[in-house]
Amino acid sequence: MTILESNYFPCISYFMELAKSTSVTIHQFESFKKMSFRNRCIVVGANGLINLTVPVEGGRNNKQLVKDVRISYSENWQQQHWKTILSSYAKSPFFEYYQHDVEQLIKKKNIFLIDKNMEIVNWIVKKFKLQTTVELLINKQPDFTVDYVSYINRWLPSNYFNHNGTAIVYNQMFEEKLGFKENVSLVDLIFCEGTNKNILLND
Repeated sequence: MTILESNYFPCISYFMELAKSTSVTIHQFESFKKMSFRNRCIVVGANGLINLTVPVEGGRNNKQLVKDVRISYSENWQQQHWKTILSSYAKSPFFEYYQHDVEQLIKKKNIFLIDKNMEIVNWIVKKFKLQTTVELLINKQPDFTVDYVSYINRWLPSNYFNHNGTAIVYNQMFEEKLGFKENVSLVDLIFCEGTNKNILLND
């Protein structure tokens, strides 16, 4: 069993681990960590890397469990995220195939962050046709009688490039200008290469 944290449009390495696992459990009882991918992702724009952050109620003072974190709608962050996606990927090869789904995932007004992130994970599993079961952790602590691998805090905005030697290389939109940007949000791979699971599995 693989234990992953709840992420917003996670980095490619996150989903490589998901794709290789038959059973994945998302930890919802951990403390919400500031400056993490739990409520942000990194995409590639014409001028470089762009952080997209989902604001949460309580902001930097948030000390709740992940399962209790509520999304803030005091600002129109959804429109800003979608405008960034449009400017970055509107001309990408697979944009027309996935734009509607991604827009709906971004713009849906989920109350809790965990619900939005779970919908994103389940959408990816479906689109890549992965044979992976994804569920939320039911108990506060994993069952230590079961063999499991935890990737909690394995990838953070400060070390998102950490891919353990298994970076996926593909054609990016602004590669000629910026060079290849590895291990960014999976939306970059989806819009540029589609949802061929063999890419994700590094086959």
